[in-house]
Amino acid sequence: MEALRIEEPGKEDIYTIEDIYALPDGERAELIDGKLYNMAPPKTRHQRLLNYLNTEINLYIRSNNGECEVFPAPFAVFINKDNKNYVEPDISVICDGNKISERGCEGAPDWIIEIVSPGSRQMDYYRKLFKYRTAGVRLYWVVDPGKELVTVYNFEKDTMEEYPFGEEVPVAIYEGFSIRVQD
Repeated sequence: MEALRIEEPGKEDIYTIEDIYALPDGERAELIDGKLYNMAPPKTRHQRLLNYLNTEINLYIRSNNGECEVFPAPFAVFINKDNKNYVEPDISVICDGNKISERGCEGAPDWIIEIVSPGSRQMDYYRKLFKYRTAGVRLYWVVDPGKELVTVYNFEKDTMEEYPFGEEVPVAIYEGFSIRVQD
């Protein structure tokens, strides 16, 4: 993901959610603190991981009569309830039904998963990490197919752990639930 070019040198444009909705058909971007970041179309491996994780989480929630809902991308998350922040996490798990509207999620999801693409590495590991932590996300997973590694940030306990693909990764917001991330 790259920030959109600013046309006037030295001028810092501040974009809003209205700019997101004004993008040409087929173009997607995220908005963090007023800066637009283009989103490249995902590759096949990314989509396979997304489908696998989405299915595993949905099956667990359904089999345990859970109240949380799972939304795969593209799904709008208005992370700060302002007009300068808009993200589309690969997976958003929302346990407070009051946050769900026809627009998307109004506020921080409980659990966010981002699947790293070559162009999203800095965004997923740095910008979004800070944004999600300060917005109130409880659990953030960075699934990195290139490194075959899952980095788990549990913001409630202020911990970070890494799990190689093939190992069980515990889901901190659900006691007794873990996912073996693999292709």
